[in-house]
Amino acid sequence: MPGLGARKLDRKALMEYALKVLASRAHSTAELREKLVRRAQDSADTDAVLARRPQLALVDDLAHTNAFGSRHTKRFLDVEELLAAGIDPATITDVVVTHLHFDHAGGLTHLADGQVRPTFPHARVHVQRQELADARRNFGVMTATYREENFHPLDAADAWHLLDGETEIVPGVRPRLTPGHTRGHHSIVVTGRDRTLVYGGDLLPTRHHAGAAYNMSYDLYPLENRASKQKLLAWLAGCDGLLALDHEIDTPVVAVRPDGDWFRLEPAAATG
Repeated sequence: MPGLGARKLDRKALMEYALKVLASRAHSTAELREKLVRRAQDSADTDAVLARRPQLALVDDLAHTNAFGSRHTKRFLDVEELLAAGIDPATITDVVVTHLHFDHAGGLTHLADGQVRPTFPHARVHVQRQELADARRNFGVMTATYREENFHPLDAADAWHLLDGETEIVPGVRPRLTPGHTRGHHSIVVTGRDRTLVYGGDLLPTRHHAGAAYNMSYDLYPLENRASKQKLLAWLAGCDGLLALDHEIDTPVVAVRPDGDWFRLEPAAATG
């Protein structure tokens, strides 16, 4: 993906706790490998999208590396398979990103004929105004996570639709402000006929980050992230909503239940 180059993501900062949990339940390297393969297969949804042909499909982290054992190594390859099945990227009208770190926004552009071009040439890209401003200034200590070369093609296409809060994006889809990982981070709320689902982005990347004290070392403002997490979990518990976890390889869709002075996550099947 453009902008990634030879840069590497320190997954230990994100996944060390989760891998310790997995390793504690496995008796050997082979068993751990088998667990990871099985969970990657269980979480793969490309076939489901191709079979169901829904009107709306949320695909997170286009530049992200898929779980071990997945059919494709990268998430954007899943998208390419969907496109090859007859979905024309020129027909995509709206793209929502939780924030603009390269592992979430790198797929907004692609390399074609030696030029970096928008992946979805006619789409509006919805992001908080604060997030784009911070990305342009390379705000924060992670100065390599915002890749300016991924933003220029969107400037030229006048693709940015900057949000100031929680205004509905399209019917049934709206942002919910969840600052902490970045100042302009928002989660995505999808209101269905029977239930609400929230894609939390990097607010709470795996089920192992659900506890009050657990956060990524990548979070710019850990305490603010904790406050955002508490508010979102309380809201989901109150409305019996579902939470989609962006880096989770075991239970990517969960229900939220009150548990003492905090919350617990329970596996849940997303319904259509």
